[in-house]
Amino acid sequence: MGLPSEVSRRDLRTRSKDIMDAVERGESFTITRDGRPMGQLVPLRRRFVAREQFVVSSQQAAAPSLTQFRADQDLWYDVSGADDPYGR
Repeated sequence: MGLPSEVSRRDLRTRSKDIMDAVERGESFTITRDGRPMGQLVPLRRRFVAREQFVVSSQQAAAPSLTQFRADQDLWYDVSGADDPYGR
């Protein structure tokens, strides 16, 4: 498409679909206002893990402790009155 690497704020508003499509393809842009750089529009760096790698790493992970999980929940959340749904 040939979009410039600098895009004015006005161009970003009027051509946002084309610019966002280019970002999705991996292109980056500097957003300008009155010719001055104001920010950058860059694609997110996504890291995908292959299914096989996920399975292996999941099998090697330590088993979670239910007792520790409940203790953490009690520490962070107020569970008083949780047995009575009308106890407000």
